[in-house]
Amino acid sequence: MRPRLGDWWSPVQIRPPRPIPDRLLADRLPQRAASDERKGAQRRLPSGLTDPTQGTALTWPVISMKIIPMTVSATRIPLLLLHNGPPVRRVPLALARRFFQICTSASAGAVGEAGLTPLEFAVMAYLNQYDGEPDLDQTALAARLGVDRNTTSLLVGNLESKGLLERRVSSSDRRLRLLRLTHAGEDLFADVNPRAIEVQERILDGLEPRERDVLMDLLVRVIEANPALARPGAGRRRRRVNGRAA
Repeated sequence: MRPRLGDWWSPVQIRPPRPIPDRLLADRLPQRAASDERKGAQRRLPSGLTDPTQGTALTWPVISMKIIPMTVSATRIPLLLLHNGPPVRRVPLALARRFFQICTSASAGAVGEAGLTPLEFAVMAYLNQYDGEPDLDQTALAARLGVDRNTTSLLVGNLESKGLLERRVSSSDRRLRLLRLTHAGEDLFADVNPRAIEVQERILDGLEPRERDVLMDLLVRVIEANPALARPGAGRRRRRVNGRAA
């Protein structure tokens, strides 16, 4: 059994040492004191402890194995025991991860029949003519999706190979490639979008209509309050090159 943080003994000390019998202690301490005195050693003791030669009950072996407990926050994170599903910690990260899993699974079921992944459908949602932003460049699209530019390039390439998306050169900057859906892409989006919206709304069936609006408003406020943290790749391990973090 591993000792708890803050216990008397060091984490690597599983069992406390056997106490030194008083008979042996009485023999050892005067010998050590005489040896130190001969060497002219200046003993520095922790505050509140007396010299072991003066009859203290604590021995030096015990003092050396005693550790000062680390400062631990008194806050305990509650573990939510859900009616359905495994327990989850009541902190934003754990709840957001579980909520993201629910949303992604629901979306995958709705768009998968059309041969799309949730992220591919998200690209179409941002670029469609009905309520999207046609002619975005790839960098702007990556920022909206919350993924890196390499992932965005793969998504765009997949949709382009399916004939659902096209790129064209910007008239104002020929280095930019603007993205928009093809006619086939617009038709497919118009067909799949109602089902995708329906499953997203079904996720919130456990809330009253007013509660749904409050939840969405609160999520928007949290996102707007933390713009610097909304960056792709956060939390991933940094790639190592020649033993060094790249």
